[in-house]
Amino acid sequence: MVDFRPVAYVIGRILIVLAILMLAPAIIDWRAGLDNGHAFLASAALTGVTGAALTLSTGNALGRALDTRQAYLLTAGIWFLVPFFGALPFWIGAPGLSLQYAYFEAVSGITTTGATVIFDLDELPAGMNLWRGMLNWLGGLGIAFIAMIFLPLMRVGGMQFFRTEGFDTFGKALPRATDIAQQLLVVYVGLTLICIATYAAIGMTPLDAVVNGFATIATGGFSPADASFSKYQGSGEYVGSLFMYLAALPYVRYVQLVNGVATPLWRDAQARALLRWLLYAVVAVTIWRVATTGDDLEPSFREALFNLTSIMTGTGFFSGSFAGWGGLSMVVAFVVGLIGGCSGSSSGALTVFRVQLALQVLRREIARIGNPNRVDAIRYDGRTVTEEVTGAMMMFFSSYILILGILSVALTLTGVDSVSALFAIWQSMGNIGYGYGPLVAPTGTFVDFPPSAIAIMTLAMILGRLGLLAILVMVLPSFWRR
Repeated sequence: MVDFRPVAYVIGRILIVLAILMLAPAIIDWRAGLDNGHAFLASAALTGVTGAALTLSTGNALGRALDTRQAYLLTAGIWFLVPFFGALPFWIGAPGLSLQYAYFEAVSGITTTGATVIFDLDELPAGMNLWRGMLNWLGGLGIAFIAMIFLPLMRVGGMQFFRTEGFDTFGKALPRATDIAQQLLVVYVGLTLICIATYAAIGMTPLDAVVNGFATIATGGFSPADASFSKYQGSGEYVGSLFMYLAALPYVRYVQLVNGVATPLWRDAQARALLRWLLYAVVAVTIWRVATTGDDLEPSFREALFNLTSIMTGTGFFSGSFAGWGGLSMVVAFVVGLIGGCSGSSSGALTVFRVQLALQVLRREIARIGNPNRVDAIRYDGRTVTEEVTGAMMMFFSSYILILGILSVALTLTGVDSVSALFAIWQSMGNIGYGYGPLVAPTGTFVDFPPSAIAIMTLAMILGRLGLLAILVMVLPSFWRR
């Protein structure tokens, strides 16, 4: 029998923190003379009372070690339950969404997907747009930090939680998960502050700078404006592209950098591959666009750079008319969206690391066709990768594509056209947030999708954020046996 008390205790503590954070947008709306502050206060009260009840009723779990099953349950509990409470302000206050659509919005924020069902973002109360940015920021790495604060109370180092979250320490730069969490927090906050300051310096309003900064570093993509980065074409697109790329790099490399070791970051195979593949995509789309339309080179390059960086890193911002380019540009966008950012960052999709290993396995199998007795070891960053690792990677790769196809078909059965359905699941599982298709085009949002489609997309976002297997493993009967 699984002891749920340690899991409930940590989730309760997280809900208390979430309730406290709701007071910030409440104060902003009150200072602006808006009644929407009461919605945040009511949401904070409900969230805080629930969190306190869970914490007090499971306090006798203190001192009990968290086993692997409980670590998986904690991870799933965070990503399924916390968004429900994060959705309360959307339901109780502006924009007054139904509970299902409010939950979708909160899941999209906390999973750093960035898909939205809210139109007229410019008309939302400032506190509500700030809350959307805060959900992105918390989901990027923040909730992991909050959980790590309370895991020591369970007398567990927390490395199980990092494994279920999909963090790859690449050689364990630091010996303990708590040490990793503390220094990751420094890096995450530092990058966020630098990004916000830079956005403000190029002319963004304070609200836009803060919300866009939160969403950029979290690779979340929630913007406080319907036009997203079209409001800040030019320097905004170049600066945004830079910070989105930095946010998609392995965070443990930044920890090593903070500790005075810069070489691993500059030599990281993922970071180099991400930059190289991204530039290939941008150059190809730019040349195609200029050759087929006669558009000027610099605007075409800038728009392709920003939008493809946004898609590949799983951020979800957009600028200009890129989604209307069609043809080669959307094929390239689909491919780079499947690849995603680096493992060990807040980016989703397959990740560069897995794609690199998959390409090596593919090359090895092709070579074996001509020489069946040939033995080639798969190596990554100078280290031999075991068959167990490559087998697990290929299983994930196959499962990802299979589930992408199944959920896309399921979405068409709800009445969504095939193009909108494919891109909806692509962006949901990859936590990309970049909508495309006839059903998205009128508003740039997913507000016109039926409730059944919204439910499927919500599940896809959580599956994508947790790397599929962290959820699928819990449906196996063996998971629940001792």
